[in-house]
Amino acid sequence: MKNQSSNVLVDLQGQIERVTYTNEETGYTIARLKVYGQRDLVTIVGNLMAPTAGEILKMRGEWVNHPRYGEQFKIIHYKTSVPASVFGIEKYLGSGLIKGIGPVMAKRITKRFGEKTLDIIENDIQRLIEVEGIGEKRIRMIERAWQAQKEIREVMLFLQGHGVSSGYATKIFKQYGDRSIGVVKENPYRLATDIFGIGFVTADRIAEKLGFDKHSELRAEAGILYVLHQLSDEGHVYYPYEPLIAKCMEILEVDQGTVTQALTLLAREDRIIIEKLQDLKGLDEHHTAVYLTKFHLSETRVANRLSTLLHSPKSIREINAVKAVHWVQRQLSIRLVQRQIEAVRCAIENKVMVITGGPGTGKTTILNAILKIFSKLGINILLAAPTGRAAKRMGETTGHQARTLHRMLEFSLQKRGFQKNEDHPLRCDVLIVDEASMVDIILMHHLMKAVPQQATLILVGDVNQLPSVGAGNVLKDIIGSGAVPVVELHKIFRQAQESLIIVNAHKINAGILPSLKPTGHADDFYFIEQEDPQEVLRIVLDLASERIPKRFGFNAMDEIQVLTPMHKGVVGASNLNLELQKVLNPSTQTVTRGNRVFRAGDKVMQIKNNYDKEVFNGDIGRIKRIDPETQEVVIAFDGLDVPYDYIDLDEIVLAYAVSIHKSQGSEYPAVIMPILTQHYVLLQRNLIYTGVTRGRKLVVMVGMKRALAMGVRNDKTQKRYTHLRSRLARISSDK
Repeated sequence: MKNQSSNVLVDLQGQIERVTYTNEETGYTIARLKVYGQRDLVTIVGNLMAPTAGEILKMRGEWVNHPRYGEQFKIIHYKTSVPASVFGIEKYLGSGLIKGIGPVMAKRITKRFGEKTLDIIENDIQRLIEVEGIGEKRIRMIERAWQAQKEIREVMLFLQGHGVSSGYATKIFKQYGDRSIGVVKENPYRLATDIFGIGFVTADRIAEKLGFDKHSELRAEAGILYVLHQLSDEGHVYYPYEPLIAKCMEILEVDQGTVTQALTLLAREDRIIIEKLQDLKGLDEHHTAVYLTKFHLSETRVANRLSTLLHSPKSIREINAVKAVHWVQRQLSIRLVQRQIEAVRCAIENKVMVITGGPGTGKTTILNAILKIFSKLGINILLAAPTGRAAKRMGETTGHQARTLHRMLEFSLQKRGFQKNEDHPLRCDVLIVDEASMVDIILMHHLMKAVPQQATLILVGDVNQLPSVGAGNVLKDIIGSGAVPVVELHKIFRQAQESLIIVNAHKINAGILPSLKPTGHADDFYFIEQEDPQEVLRIVLDLASERIPKRFGFNAMDEIQVLTPMHKGVVGASNLNLELQKVLNPSTQTVTRGNRVFRAGDKVMQIKNNYDKEVFNGDIGRIKRIDPETQEVVIAFDGLDVPYDYIDLDEIVLAYAVSIHKSQGSEYPAVIMPILTQHYVLLQRNLIYTGVTRGRKLVVMVGMKRALAMGVRNDKTQKRYTHLRSRLARISSDK
C-alpha cells in the first residue's frame, strides 16, 4: 500500500518504461515506471539526469496527489543502474542512448547475445559483427558512443551535483571532453563565453555551488564581460563608463569599488578598452567608453581602412562618365532619371560610394547599369550580400554571380577565421555589397581587411530599415560621417507605383499612415482589423493555411511567411510557431529537445553562425528527415543537406513565424503580419517599414489600426552606442 503522506520518505525501485517529458535546462522529468510486483505503471516526477527508457532507478521520495494527474511519486534522491533482463537491455539500448543503435538494431543485438549484451559491448565489441546489419563502420560508431556515454555519465554526476542540467552537461562535455570537470572547477565562468546557451547566470550558479566568493575578482571580471556581451547583442559597440558600472553593480549585486577594480584589471589585460571619446563636429556624445577589445579593434580598423581606401589610387582606368551613361542607356534600352545618372557617374568617378533608397526607387536598375559599364572594361567584379537569400536575389536581378560575405571571405573553422585578409586580399577591381544595412561592425572589419587598396567599393542598402542584428550601425554611420559620397533615391517609378506594398512602405517611412484598402489596380496590401489577440491568432492561422493559398495560389510552407514584432505573447513568434506547426505540419516523425518538438518537414531557422556547417544566423531551411538511430536531423538549406546531431538542435528554432528583425535581407512572396498594442514597446517606424518591405507580392496585416498608427508615428529608434561616424569624420578632415 502506498503511503499518501507527503511528509514520509519511502524507497521505490523500478525500470523506466517511457519518458513522457523532460526539460534539458532544468532536468525536470515526468516518466512512467515499471515497478517490480506491480501491474500498473507508476508516474514519477523530479529532476533526473538524461533519463533513458530501460534504466533502473533506485529512488527515495514521497507520494503526492496531483489535482489533475492523480497519484505521482516525487523523487528526492535517486541512483541509476543498467538493466539486467533481456527485455530491459533491449529497451535501454533502443531508447536512443547509443548513437548507431535504434529499436530495431537493439532487438537484433539482444536476441543474439541475451543477458550478456552489455558485457559484450563493454569488453568484446567486435562480436557485434555477428549481428545482421552491423559492419565495421557501425561498430566503430557504437564503440565511440558507448565510451562517450560512460565518460559523460561521470561528468554529468559531478555537474548535476553543482546544479547543472543534463542538457548543459552534454554541451560542456562536447566542448571540453575529459577536461570538463577540471575546467569547471578552475573557472566556471568560462562556460558563459565558451558554450552557446549557457549564460553568466547559469555559470554564476555553478560557481556559487563550487564555493566561489560573490565578491571575487574572477566573478566581477566575468560579470562585466557578460554585461558587455549582452549590450553588444542589443547592438552597442561600446557602452558609457558610468552607466556600465551602474548596470554591473545591479546585476552582480556588488559595490562600485569591486566593479571599478575589475574594469581596471580587465583593461590591463587588454580584454576591454577604455577610451575617452574625442568627438568631432558634434556628431556623438562626450564620455568615456568601454569596449570589448574585438569591437574597439573592429571600429578603429574599419575607419582607418575605409580612409585608406578612399585616398588610394584606383585600378580602373579613367573613362568619360558622361559618355558612359549615354552608352549604357542605349545598351540597356532605358532612360535613367537625374538621380540615377548621378549614382552611375559617382560609381565611375569615386573609390567608395553608397547608394541608398527604399523599394521601387531603381537601385537594381542603377546596379545593372554600373555592372554593364564595368564589364565592358574587362575588370574583375565581385558581388556579395550578408545572407544567402540576399545574395541569391542579387544574382537573379543582375545576372552576375553573387556570394555571401562569409563565403567570399572564405571562412574556415579549421584554419580559425576568414582566409581573405590584408595578406591574402580579394582579387577584384570593383566590389559591390548589397543589403549593406545588415552588415555589423565585426563583419565590416573582416570585409575591409580583404578589400584591395586599389579597388572600388560600392555599398548598396536601405538605411531606413532596421540596423544589423549584430553590434553597430555601420551603413548609417558611414552615410552620417560625410566621408563618403552618398546618392539617396526617393522617386518611386511608375511601375512600382502600381504596388500598394511599395507605396505604403514609403508612406510609413515618411510617417504617414498607409492606405489600408486595396485600390483598383493594386491588390497586394490588405489590413484586417481585429482587437482580440485570440481572434488575431485564429485569423493568422486561417490566412496561412487556407485563405491565401486558395485565393492567391501561394504554397503555405515555402511562399508564405508570418512576421511578428515580438517573441512572446499570443501572437509572438514562439506561440505562433507552435500553432502554425499544428495546422501546417501534422507529421508524426518527431524529435524533442527540452520543451521544443521538431517534426520532419518543419520550416526552421538557424539562430547562430555555424561556420563548420556553413549555415548562418537567419538562414531558413526545412527538416528532411529525423534518424533516431544515428541521433541526427538532416535540414535542407537552399538545396544543401546539412546534418545536425540532436545535441546541436538548440541552434535551430521553428520558422513558420519569425521576428521582423530576423527577416532582414529576405523577401517572401507573401507576408502576414500581426500588429497589436501589446507590441507597443517594439512598435517603431523602421520595424514596421522593414516588415512591409519583406513582402514581394502580398502583405496582409492583422490587428489594430491604433497599433499601426503608434508604430508609424514613432521614429525614435533605440540608440546604439557606436563611434564610427565620428572616427570617419575625423579621419576624413585630417587628410
